[in-house]
Formats: sequence, C-alpha cells, structure tokens
Amino acid sequence: MSEQEAYIFEVTQKNFTATVISNSDKIPVFVLFMGVWSEHCFKLESILADMANEFAGKFIFAKADIDEQPDLRKEYKIENVPTLKVFRNGNVVHTEEGVLEADEIRALLKSYGIFRQSDELREQAREQHMAGNVVEAISLLTQAIKLDPSNTRIAMDMVQIFLDINELEQARGLFNKLPEQDQNSDAGRSLAGQLSFKELAAKTAGKQSLENQLANNPDDHDALFDLAICLVAEHDYQSAMDHLFEIFTKDQNYKDGAAREMIISLTNVLTANEPEMAQEFRRRLGNITAQ
Repeated sequence: MSEQEAYIFEVTQKNFTATVISNSDKIPVFVLFMGVWSEHCFKLESILADMANEFAGKFIFAKADIDEQPDLRKEYKIENVPTLKVFRNGNVVHTEEGVLEADEIRALLKSYGIFRQSDELREQAREQHMAGNVVEAISLLTQAIKLDPSNTRIAMDMVQIFLDINELEQARGLFNKLPEQDQNSDAGRSLAGQLSFKELAAKTAGKQSLENQLANNPDDHDALFDLAICLVAEHDYQSAMDHLFEIFTKDQNYKDGAAREMIISLTNVLTANEPEMAQEFRRRLGNITAQ
C-alpha cells in the first residue's frame, strides 16, 4: 500500500471480507453504516473522507449503505444511522452511534496512533492560552506552523488568539490569508463573525460610556444596541442578546430591522460552537415574530 493513497471504499456483502476484515490486520478500518437519505450520515461521511485524505494510507474508510446491504445491517446489528465501527485484526473494537464532530474523529484516530504532531502543539498552545500564557501559546503555534505549514488550523488558532487579545489588525490580516475553504468552514465563519463584532465594537463609544448613557436614559435604543455589540466582543452573548431582544420587542423596525439582523447574525456565529444557545435564540426570535 502506498502511503500517498487515500483509502476510501464502498463495501458490500461480497467485498466486505476482502476490504474490511483482511485489511484490518494491517491498518485500522473505519466502517460507516449509513443511509443515503440521512443528512447526518452525509455530514459524517464528509468528515471521514477529509480525514482519509489528510491521513492518506494510515487507515481505511469504508462506507456501507444499509438499505442496499441488509445482510451487513443484520450481521452487525445496525439499529441507527450513522453508526461507525472500527475494525482491527478482524474484529470490531469500537462503535459510535450518531453524528461525530471533526475533533471527536481526530481524538478517535489518535487513539489508534493516527495524528499530526502539529495538532499536539496546537493542543498545548490552547492550554497555555486558556491559562493566560499568551506569549507561550503563540510560541507553540509558531513551532507548529514551522513543523507543518499545510495545517491551516494552526493559523486559525492564531487568529483566535489575536481576537482574544484585541489585536484586530493582525487577526484580520491573517484571516484574509486563509484559504477560502477554511474561511467558509464552521470554524472560519465563527472567526469571521467574532472579527466583525470586534471591529464594530471598536467604533462605538465603549462599554463604560454606553452603560453610563443607559443609566441616565434606559430607553436609549442606540446606546443599548451599541452596548450589545460591545458585549458580543467580550463573549457575553446572553447579555448581548437580552439587550437586542429588548430593542426588537419594543420596536421591530428599529433602524430598518437592525436588531433582528444582529440577532440572526449572532445566532449564526454561535451555531458551530454553542448550538444549544443558538437554538434558544432562534426560538425566542420565532416567538416574538409570531406574535
């Protein structure tokens, strides 16, 4: 087997032994039991295909359509899709039901020795950043990018650090250099949203000044709107949304629907990393609009 080749196969009852069982003596085989009618299956299929290409030759990604392969479905007791099973030495050694995110797949691959050293450095950098050691975090990411220039997730981590320390010009410059595919990914859209809100917040009078204005005039919707932007920039999403919903409830046409647009924009930013919060805001918006 060439290490440059990505191993992605569709398996049937006839070729399952040759493709999955036999090869599992050599490398891990990840079998996705899926239904072509399931959006969740296609999402997981896409993630696994990307991983198979990234770690070409390190594992086999096999896809089994449960509707076309009822015998395989019965043999491996597939009750829900997507179901992912990992085979080693002819046996199932791990099973996952439901959708997995990319980070969860990476963690699973790592448990079989399949990972990038640069991602190890990224994890160390994230821990340092969370502990407040920004200089050390940036140093680790710099090491990672030298080790693995093709890993664009390193640059995205650097953008996040620049955002968190309010180095907006550096964040914008680095973000604009990312490949379009990364900019349009869930993580990329989250970074773009954070960056936009940070840039908007920099154009306001500032959080303290706006709070003072509202203390004197609680009905100042312009100050409330700008304060919401500042709170988003500080990641205080709940308070920001409460202010935006207060404006929207009282005046749905405020600035030609600016509050509603901001609610939708922030909800989209939160969808990737805070799905439950985003869902709550969508419900709130729908309830007010339906009244």
